[in-house]
Amino acid sequence: MASVTFDGATRLYPGALVPSVDGFELEIQDGEFLVLVGPSGCGKSTTLRMLAGLEPVDGGRILIGDADVTDVAPKDCDIAMVFQNYALYPHMSVADNMGFALKIAGVSKEEREKRVLEAAKLLDLESFLKRKPKALSGGQRQRVAMGRAIVRSPKVFLMDEPLSNLDAKLRVQTRTQIASLTRRLGVTTVYVTHDQVEAMTMGDRVAVLSDGKLQQVDTPRALYDTPKNVFVAGFMGSPAMNLVDVALEEAGVRFGEFLLPVSDSQRDSLTGATVTFGVRPEDLKIAEGGITVAVDVVEELGADAYVYGRATVAGQQKQMVVRAGGHSAIQPGDTIHVRPDQTRVHLFDAASGLRLDDSHRTLATV
Repeated sequence: MASVTFDGATRLYPGALVPSVDGFELEIQDGEFLVLVGPSGCGKSTTLRMLAGLEPVDGGRILIGDADVTDVAPKDCDIAMVFQNYALYPHMSVADNMGFALKIAGVSKEEREKRVLEAAKLLDLESFLKRKPKALSGGQRQRVAMGRAIVRSPKVFLMDEPLSNLDAKLRVQTRTQIASLTRRLGVTTVYVTHDQVEAMTMGDRVAVLSDGKLQQVDTPRALYDTPKNVFVAGFMGSPAMNLVDVALEEAGVRFGEFLLPVSDSQRDSLTGATVTFGVRPEDLKIAEGGITVAVDVVEELGADAYVYGRATVAGQQKQMVVRAGGHSAIQPGDTIHVRPDQTRVHLFDAASGLRLDDSHRTLATV
C-alpha cells in the first residue's frame, strides 16, 4: 500500500491546442478511497491512465509512495486496474481468470489457488469458481474483475467507471460492496466516474474536474455544503443547485422579494456588479408569500418528489427545482410559492464563478 502524488501532471495529446489534463496537483493518502468525477471529456480517465502508465506524462510527475513512476512501464508500477468492460477471458473459468496474472508472474499453483480462494470468499464467488464468464451476471463478472485485482495485492487499485454497464439496482448494490471491500483491504483506491451520486456515496474524498483542471477536492459533505465555485455547485447534487444571476444593489442582492445583505469583504472580492445566487432544491421551502413558481413537471420518487417549474427572478423567467414531500398533491399546471432557507444560501461572483466566502447570511423580506 502507498500514497499517490500528482505533481503538476499534464497530458497534451498530439495535435490538441489545450491539454486534456493541465497541471494536475493532488495528494492521495495511503489507504484512501478517492473518486475522480466530472462530465465526459473533463480528463478524469486520462488522469487515471497516466497513473497506470497507459498514457505518457508530458509535464510534471507522478509518484506512488516515494517512487517516481512517471516513466515506469505499467507492469512495474505495482497497480491493479478494474475496467468498465470487465476484460475477462471467455474461455477461462472464474478461478483461472482471477489467477491468470499470478500465473504470468510465476507464482506457484498452490499459492495461486490460496489467493484466489481468499478473494472469492471476500467477494462471495466461491460457488462460481468453475464457471465461465458467459454463465455469470453482469454484477458477478464485475466481482470477478475485482477479484483478479485483489489477488495481486497491489499498492494501488485503479477503477475506471466499473459500474457503468450494470443496471440501476445492481449499480447501487455493487458500489456499496466495492466501497466496503476496499476499506476492509485498506488499499489506496482511485475511482473514476461521471456519476456524482456514485462519487458522493463512495469516496473518502472527491476530486471534481472540468476541462482538464482540478476544481475542488474535499469530502463529499464539504463539496455539497461549501462548493468552491459555480461549476462544483452545479455539478454536485442531484437535481442540481438552482443558480440565478442577480444584480448587486446597495443593500445586497435580491432573490424575488427576498434581500440578502452582502458584506464589505464579499463586495471587495467581486470582480463585477453581478452575483450568482444559489439555493438547492431541498432548501426552497413551500410557503405562502414566497416566490411564485409555475409547475411544469413533478417527478415522483416515492419518499420524495421534485417539482420542476418556472419563476420570475431578477426580471427574467428562470427554471427552478423544488423538493416536495413524497405524498405531495402538487400537479403539473399548479402554482406554488417558495422561500429560500435563510441559512442555506450560496453566493458566487458571476464573473469569476468563485464562491463568496461568508455566503450564509440572514435573508430579509422586502
